[in-house]
This record gives sequence, C-alpha cells and structure tokens, in this order.
Amino acid sequence: MATTALPPIDDASTLHEESVEFPDNYLLIDLCGEHDRNLAEIERQLGVQILRRGNRLAVVGEAAMATEAAAVLRALYSRLEAGRAVEAGDIDRALRMGVSGGGEHEDGGDESCQGDQLEMFRGGRVEIKTRKKLVEPRTAAQKAYVEALYRNDLAFGIGPAGTGKTYLAVAVGVAMFIDGHVDRIVLSRPAVEAGEKLGYLPGDMKEKVDPYMQPLYDALNDFLPVKQVARLIEEKRIEIAPLAFMRGRTLSNAFVVLDEAQNATSMQMKMFLTRLGEGSRMVVTGDRSQVDLPRGITSGLHDAERRLKDIPRISFNYFTSRDVVRHPLVAAIIDAYEREG
Repeated sequence: MATTALPPIDDASTLHEESVEFPDNYLLIDLCGEHDRNLAEIERQLGVQILRRGNRLAVVGEAAMATEAAAVLRALYSRLEAGRAVEAGDIDRALRMGVSGGGEHEDGGDESCQGDQLEMFRGGRVEIKTRKKLVEPRTAAQKAYVEALYRNDLAFGIGPAGTGKTYLAVAVGVAMFIDGHVDRIVLSRPAVEAGEKLGYLPGDMKEKVDPYMQPLYDALNDFLPVKQVARLIEEKRIEIAPLAFMRGRTLSNAFVVLDEAQNATSMQMKMFLTRLGEGSRMVVTGDRSQVDLPRGITSGLHDAERRLKDIPRISFNYFTSRDVVRHPLVAAIIDAYEREG
C-alpha cells in the first residue's frame, strides 16, 4: 500500500476523497506496480495519498488533485484492460498530458499527411508504431512535434537535451519507412569536434565517424532489431553520415534527419536543406544553448529560424525544460544553467 504522507494543508476541511473501484484484482495489481511504485509516483506528483481498500483505491487530497489522480488511475486501468502495459513512461505521460492524452486535434490537416495518420490525430492519442515498440509522446509539446513531423515536408525541433527531439524524429522516420511512405532513412550530424576533417582520426571512414553518429545508432536500435538495422545499413536503405557527406546529393523518397544542427554553419545548413528531393521529409533538431562552433561563426540553426519561419509547410516546434523526459534532475540542471545565462 502506498504510504506517502499528505502535504500540510491549513484547513483540513479542504481534504477530499475520491473512491475508484476496479473489478479485476489482477489488473489492479499491475496498476499499483511493484511495491505500489506506480501509486507512489502519482502521490508524489499530485500531492495526494492513495489508500488501497480491497478492489478499490481511495484518493485523498485537495479536491482538484484528488479528482485528477482518480482520473489518471481510471485511464491507466483502461490501458491495462486493452491489453497494454503500464510503465513509468505511461504514468509520466498521463500526469503531464491529462487523461485525454492532449485532446483531439481539430484541424483536418492537409494533403501532405496520409489518411491513416490523420485518423491517428483525430483520435486524440498519437502513437508511433515501430518494429520493437509503440512510442507515444509524453508532453503536449512532444505531441505537437510528432504531428508536425507528419504534416510538414520540413520540420524543426528546437530545445534542450532530453526532450525527445531526435528520438521522436527517428521513431517517425522508422514508422514511415515500415509503412512504405519513404524508401530510406538518412541520419546526419555535424562532426564539429574534428572540424569535419576526419582524416586525422585513426581507422577507416566508418570507424572515424561512428563516435559522432552513436546517438543515432542508439535511437535506431530502440525501434528496429539490431540485425535488421545492420542489414538495412548494408543495403544503403539506412544511411548514417556526417553532414559534410551530404554535399552534392539529392535525397528523394527519404526521411532525412539532421541532428545537433546548432553546430552547422549557415552555409552547411543551406547545403543540407537544399538536398530535399521529391517524396522526402526532412527534420532538423538542435539546442541553441549548446553551440560548439568557433567564436564569431553564426549557427546555421539560428540563421534558418530567422530566414524560414514564415514559409508554408515548414514548422518550428520548441521545447523547454518542462519537456525533459530523462531523469528529473536533468530538467533542474537545465534550469540552473539557464538562470546563470
């Protein structure tokens, strides 16, 4: 049973109790989690106390918070009834976005968004289906970003580390590849630390660039079996390459991601964006607070924001520390550094 103490309340009369009954005790066990850790997380974030009474859970706290906690519990239980697991990320998502998962999208979309994707948006819940997992946005900003990835030919995701910019972009790319909407996936990053002059590093070209590309490999391996990733790379249906290798190419029928774009120069950014070919989608992600370019060189990400913000079918989605989905300390660390400038 969860035992977190209630926060101090000046007027005890403001305490409110919501009682929720769950007919299946086995699903209730899964809802509570091992050692009631799921209940403890809801208690911690909403400042309530959850008491287990047979097949009922009583939520005690300030009225609005108790009502919200009860609604979250019902939503998570419905998820279990549908045969889906409840994990830490699902609890975090329910608490951040509300029971509806962020609400329905009222816009009918445009011709660039496939019908099955529009249906997904109309249903309120956004899900990205990959070979290994079902990925769901965990904040309202992430949900808007995923919709933008499907609706626009060129999308920018800008914000601090840990907000899912690259992870979600790669997930959408894999989903579109699996569904046959694109023929290949192209992932790129600027190799800023070596000034794009990789010849000074030991080993063959793959060994030289792999350390810079590892986060992209990690994301791919989260969504596709490792052997399939290796085979698709061998077949050139997945390409992972430094930004310098994009020059002179036209990328058609591809899902293209440029990660760490704050470290591209203005000329590199122009070069990359003009690689966009027929039937392709392009995503640019970056963090304006982590520019590693030499002093005096303008970030191509900042320059692109200024130049492209009013062009149709190009979207800009922004994240803050509130959208960090890594360890809770990451958001606190980001805020601390931002306060100091």
